[in-house]
Amino acid sequence: MVSTSKAFGPEELRTAASDAGIAVSRETLARLKLFASLLEDWSARHNLVSRQSLAELWRRHIWDSAQLARFIPSSARSFADLGSGAGFPGLVLAEILRDRPDFHVTLFEATAKKCQFLKTAADRLGLAVAIRNERVEAAKPEPFDIVAARACAPLVRLLPYAQRFWGAQTVGLFLKGQNLEAELTQARKSWKIKARRHPSLSDPSGVILEIQELGRAVGKNRHA
Repeated sequence: MVSTSKAFGPEELRTAASDAGIAVSRETLARLKLFASLLEDWSARHNLVSRQSLAELWRRHIWDSAQLARFIPSSARSFADLGSGAGFPGLVLAEILRDRPDFHVTLFEATAKKCQFLKTAADRLGLAVAIRNERVEAAKPEPFDIVAARACAPLVRLLPYAQRFWGAQTVGLFLKGQNLEAELTQARKSWKIKARRHPSLSDPSGVILEIQELGRAVGKNRHA
């Protein structure tokens, strides 16, 4: 578990990633530094992330996103980030896993200004990601191997979004907080869920919810 009582920067991220079995090369770290610089510059003008969280950018945003790499199997070919915002977790994971030539990342983001940032950052980092400026609930349904979301919506709203991109082998990776159990209780009124909980490595109160199976509960309200 990463300590939140001391400064957490690029080198701390690289050490934490190594401890978790995630390879972060010097070249990758340099590109993440470029990404962080771009985000700080854009946020000063467009408020992409809050000023308070920007002060803990490397732990609270970049490492929080990068830690998901340990749950993405080598067989995964497609990744959807629902509500990517400033690129968390999707753009960070695209960089961490850039050496997988058949791994394709799609970022869904409804806000045009954030999409402009995502395109600028992807271009500067040399990442071939798909950026879709649309709301996930209006996007064309299509299956992805991995569906992820961070700070997007409570499960009761998030699961209908995720189902649009769910296939027979899809795995969901959702970064959640201390209210997860309450969210699961509410969601299970309408959904059949097979999931595992993993402690977050970036936040003592955080949880990574890994969903292996997702379906509507028989006889339940489809609009819940």
